[in-house]
Amino acid sequence: MSLKTIQRKDHHLDLCAREDVEARQPGALFDDVSLIHEALPDFSAADVSADCCFLGRRLRAPLMFTAITGGTERGGEFNRALARTAERHGLAIGLGSQRAMAEHPEAAASFSLRQDAPHAVIVGNIGLWQARTMGPDGVKRLMEAIGADALAIHLNVAQELIQPEGDRDFSGGLKVIEALVRALGEEKILVKETGCGISPATARRLASAGVRAIDISGTGGTSWVKVEGHRSEASGTKRMASLFGGWGIPTAPAAAALREALGSQMTLVASGGIRSGLDLAKAIALGADLGGTALPCLRAWESGGEEALESLTSSLLEGLRLAMLLTGCRNLSELRRAPLVEGEAFGRWKTALLKQAAG
Repeated sequence: MSLKTIQRKDHHLDLCAREDVEARQPGALFDDVSLIHEALPDFSAADVSADCCFLGRRLRAPLMFTAITGGTERGGEFNRALARTAERHGLAIGLGSQRAMAEHPEAAASFSLRQDAPHAVIVGNIGLWQARTMGPDGVKRLMEAIGADALAIHLNVAQELIQPEGDRDFSGGLKVIEALVRALGEEKILVKETGCGISPATARRLASAGVRAIDISGTGGTSWVKVEGHRSEASGTKRMASLFGGWGIPTAPAAAALREALGSQMTLVASGGIRSGLDLAKAIALGADLGGTALPCLRAWESGGEEALESLTSSLLEGLRLAMLLTGCRNLSELRRAPLVEGEAFGRWKTALLKQAAG
């Protein structure tokens, strides 16, 4: 792999670990939603089950470590720590973009996690614009080379526009996705954003192409626009990154609107701004099948290695189970029916998203 590519990948990790890269306004809006307390749950804490299905596989909890990195020695160490943690807890893990692996086969080791996670659900990753160039056969080889259960096709228009070396031609994307679904099978493709969210209107277009799983990746988590702004020395790039650093759709109302608009036809991962087990519980109650988190995992690992990552994961899962008990929900099906109190900002976003979807 070229030195420039290595430097960019590790620079991204440095910036995410140490700089202000989160989209804070309006944020994910999980704080604008409340679950209703049940003072008299008629069951034991031991009765709470967070088991679920994802991409045809069974998980012990509805949590996915979503895509961050790969392609460098440091990225590989982090991915392997995530994989071992996912294996211990029965979770899913998503890889960072395999573009580096496609261009430099020697980078494959940083994406190969089956030895560390023989039973975990592993989702590979390639950008839509790279997939357009590679074609279905090339994309399929990427997934098969690492023994992934599925492949995420990531959408990152905002990041590409801010990144000086980024793509500028976004034509034909839906046709590329449709071809990938036909070639790999609808159960093998997950389409994800990278911090700007997916609206119900866009999700319907994806559904028309055969997509059956999406990761919302809304605002409130890592803003790759802000990351690119920190990375650049150009004043013009920094100005645009500052202007668009909070661009996108908040995760919480996106999850609610997507579920209402699409019903059960789409598997939803709600990532972007999940920072606690309570956020995870709210995501499920709003309609998501899984919640996803990335930046807190990186920062935990950077500060305290795998032990800190384990502590973070245990805290997320404990918080989810406490929220389930405190709302009187024995399982995730009951949590999805739990009543919610919706705040004003959340309500405005949800209404606007559903209105757009209705045409």
